[in-house]
Amino acid sequence: QVQLVESGGGLVQPGGSLTLSCAAEGSITTIAAMAWYRQAPGKQRELVATINNSGGTEFADNVKGRFTISLDNAAKTGYLQMRSLKPADTDAYYCNGKIYCSHLEWYYLWGQGTQVTVSS
Repeated sequence: QVQLVESGGGLVQPGGSLTLSCAAEGSITTIAAMAWYRQAPGKQRELVATINNSGGTEFADNVKGRFTISLDNAAKTGYLQMRSLKPADTDAYYCNGKIYCSHLEWYYLWGQGTQVTVSS
């Protein structure tokens, strides 16, 4: 069974940095694309960043210049590097990956979420 497992969240002071990881577990051939979302309780899930199979990236305006998204298919892992964190970045973060299990078999999968809290 293939799943995405997130790690790297935690408590950080304003101005600090964190790197979130989203690792594919199970038999896969490639992570073709990945997106990171965040969600506060009672609010809609917000798209933070995306990376496609050509390495092209896009970011929400409120994280541009502070967040970086990347994929390492050798490690079957995607990353969201966050720096200059602000209290407004406090949320649960979720990865969503387009995962190929074979040439013709692919799925969109969600990670379980990881909490990021930015506070002094």
